[in-house]
Amino acid sequence: MNLNIVVYSKSACPQCDQAKMLLKTKSIDFKEVKIDDEAERLAFFEKCGPSVRQMPQIFINEQRVGGLAGLQAALTQLGR
Repeated sequence: MNLNIVVYSKSACPQCDQAKMLLKTKSIDFKEVKIDDEAERLAFFEKCGPSVRQMPQIFINEQRVGGLAGLQAALTQLGR
């Protein structure tokens, strides 16, 4: 199964770094989109939903799985 993974992150974010490292460790390709501008980040959060207020936000095949914990759960579910 081909996974299209996009990691929306920001600089100096330990959870973002952990999520990217997890994907690299498992040799899973992903695209990173950095959103360091706060206004851009707030606009992005608005698009994601009212409860989204942290980075990273990870999408697998255009479905938001959430942050690091969501990524771990999704990878487990996918057998990765």
